[in-house]
Amino acid sequence: MEKLVSSSVKKMTKRLPIAYFTLLALFINTLSVSAQTIPGSGGKEYVLGEIKVTGTTSYNENTVITFTGLRKGERIFLPGDRISKVIKKLWDLELFSDINFYITNVEGEVADIELNIQEVPELNEVRIEGVKKRKGEDLIKDNSLTKGTKVTENLITTTRNFIGNKYKKEGFLNTKVAINTTPVTDTVATNKVNMLVRIDKGDRVKVAKININGNEQLSDAKVRGAMSNTKQKKAYRFWKRSKYIKADYQDDKDNVIKKYKEKGYRDARIVGDSLIINDDSTVSLNLNIEEGNKYYFGNINFLGNSVYTDRQLARQLVIKKGDVYNGVLLEKQIADNTKPDADDLTNLYQNNGYLFSSIDAVETNVYNDTIDFEIRIREGKLTYFDHITVTGNDKTNDHVIYRILRTKPGQRYSKDLVVRTVREIGQLGFFDPEQLEPQFQNANPQAGTIDINYPVVEKGSSQIELQGGFGGGGFVGTLGLAFNNFSIRNIFNGEAYSPLPMGDGQTLRLRAQASRFFQTYSLSFIEPWLGGKRPYQLSTSFSHTIQFLFNNINRDVDRDSKFLITGGSIGIAKRLNWPDNYFTLSQAVSIRHYNLKNYNTRLFTFGNGSSNDLSYTIGLSRNNTTVNPIFPIGGSEFNIVAKLSLPYSLFDGNDYSALATQRDALEEEQSNLDLTDTQQQVRSQEINEEIGEIDQERFKWLEYYKIKFDGTWYTSLINLGKKPLVLRTRAEYGFLGSYNSNRGNIPFERFFLGGDGLGATALDGREVVALRGYPNQSLIPLSRPTNQDFDGDGATIYNKYSLELRYPITLKPAASIYMLTFLEGGATYDSFKGFNPFQLNRSAGAGLRIFMPAFGLLGIDFGYGFDPIPGTNTGPNGWETHFIIGQQF
Repeated sequence: MEKLVSSSVKKMTKRLPIAYFTLLALFINTLSVSAQTIPGSGGKEYVLGEIKVTGTTSYNENTVITFTGLRKGERIFLPGDRISKVIKKLWDLELFSDINFYITNVEGEVADIELNIQEVPELNEVRIEGVKKRKGEDLIKDNSLTKGTKVTENLITTTRNFIGNKYKKEGFLNTKVAINTTPVTDTVATNKVNMLVRIDKGDRVKVAKININGNEQLSDAKVRGAMSNTKQKKAYRFWKRSKYIKADYQDDKDNVIKKYKEKGYRDARIVGDSLIINDDSTVSLNLNIEEGNKYYFGNINFLGNSVYTDRQLARQLVIKKGDVYNGVLLEKQIADNTKPDADDLTNLYQNNGYLFSSIDAVETNVYNDTIDFEIRIREGKLTYFDHITVTGNDKTNDHVIYRILRTKPGQRYSKDLVVRTVREIGQLGFFDPEQLEPQFQNANPQAGTIDINYPVVEKGSSQIELQGGFGGGGFVGTLGLAFNNFSIRNIFNGEAYSPLPMGDGQTLRLRAQASRFFQTYSLSFIEPWLGGKRPYQLSTSFSHTIQFLFNNINRDVDRDSKFLITGGSIGIAKRLNWPDNYFTLSQAVSIRHYNLKNYNTRLFTFGNGSSNDLSYTIGLSRNNTTVNPIFPIGGSEFNIVAKLSLPYSLFDGNDYSALATQRDALEEEQSNLDLTDTQQQVRSQEINEEIGEIDQERFKWLEYYKIKFDGTWYTSLINLGKKPLVLRTRAEYGFLGSYNSNRGNIPFERFFLGGDGLGATALDGREVVALRGYPNQSLIPLSRPTNQDFDGDGATIYNKYSLELRYPITLKPAASIYMLTFLEGGATYDSFKGFNPFQLNRSAGAGLRIFMPAFGLLGIDFGYGFDPIPGTNTGPNGWETHFIIGQQF
């Protein structure tokens, strides 16, 4: 029977798969009741003859044969276990899409075999349809679909699943992904395929309704309110999409239970939930809640504490016997993982050296509606910092970072000092604050030591300032260079230029600002650590300004009428330790020389002459904002500044009362003149000159005091898509006064309100205060008569309030981008007699900010002014567009 089968097989084909023989042998065995077991899983033993490799493969034939382990002359059962193991071995390589063994010839007991393999094709190119080009590029990158990748079934399956799951997480539950591959037909690319990925996201699945069942103690609205990520559709809700995402929904179920625990319902649980797909492609969610009983805190005992007394710990815990049970609060008071600087028991220990302490709250007794607790404390050994290192600073010199570190070797461990160090490294502005994460190393509880490393990622710190906008009646352009990590000690070291000497943390700024009406040039230098050992900041500056007069007759600039301002300043600032070490005291002395050449305006009654300003400025500030100075999410910043001149009227010998009387008399005489009469016109001119001479004497040395305050608060409200929505609240006040009422207020150092704030401190010492929704410097004091012209004389008092909601799009080092909406109000006044903090010029709007290290802050705002510009009766000012380049609100 075997010989007949063999002979028949030879006659039928020269190349049959070995699997065929396997089936035939099994069939023969079933016919023979007395058949014996054949070695090699039912095959026949042969001597291997020729071994040939065919198919689509880029591998050398001898290499493949060597890998199989088959040798010519070897005795082998065909078919048999040996062949099966070889096939499995080849499949495990994941390099082939098809593997077959064939018997090509049998002569006696010698069998020639052929191994036919189809190599897995390589990827040539990928095309993704159904999403935007940038999204498609991200998908290609995320799935490693690079040219030359082996296109296996596993690759296709994982890619399909990845894309589908990605969009399902974003609320597209009906996403369909189809992947097709087609061979490349050109003769050069052998065994290569092109891949086409078609994505049909479908509509985002929204939550039509969230049904709550079983709740009696909390209303449906409160339960739904606890679900911060999953919301049902509401027409008025534009800030939170009502999409269904499974992972977020699971988190929200946990949030519901937390809400119950906050209200005392310790045993609350969700006993069932279901999802219903509606006909309109929305879903409805059903939550079945079992609330349980309401509990209260009973006795709270502390065990294991020796560093702090029970009374100290109880005061820190806040919770006391009889309070409604709040499991969430209890966890936070022991260890609040959401706030590294939280006022909890864990930080109480860790801020005082007990790094290895652990604190657990354990229920010891539950009776009726009361729960007793033990707070079990393992204090551990007092811990000290051992090695403190900083890595990753390729440009910034080590001493610039090490001098600001709050953590020192041999110092008692403090978590607060670690958090503070991270903040201050981020505040330098030389590193990416989003990647600042301290690394704890070599923790040794027995020895009580720990090492800490601060890895930093350098980012560009120097900036090019390019500003452009319309202000003061014309286009204002600014070009500035700010080198924020400069090294002046290497300025003559040619090897340090790359392209400039950098790395010592100093700041050098060069700035030029010009328009048809003025030109300003300034130079400033800041050394943050004078002498390199103490945090005394030295700052120096020099500026020169030329202001030209605008001729109202020919509507052009009169370059023969000039107002020149030249000045400089030197200041020093010191960080304080009291009231706390977030305070900074700054002091500066400045001098300015004002020179008027044929510059006759209402503001300056003398057209030719000069004034001098020697002043002392003292300021107290406090800044405890979070790590990222571009997008703070918490903390506050306060500044109070006083600028003072000498009280010259006390010792210069002038009778300013007599001068004031003389000036008033001249003004009264002038008001009674008939200016249609030629002689009286001449007398009016003489009076102007006499008043100018008096004012030249009054303002030869400027006498004044100026006080400003501004406070800013940052509050993180909620997380939207794992990014914080931040409220920025700010209030500002400014007042310019005089020591001697007979001298009066000076015509310099005044406040100008409105617009984008371009040219914030320029020209005659003026301060330009931004108020979006109105033209630049357009908001004259509200107390002035509506028929009085502005004439550019500014105001002596201002106040401003603003609310700004910020949401980050990205905070990457290359570009930090955030959106904002704002409400603002502000006004200026000539005196406190007309001051009304509630009578404001109001505005609202939205904007965008982009911070790029090379260019600083860029942005655009669209503001709507709700009130008319003072001096007009035209109704609301309406929309204004403000371009922000290098400027901040």
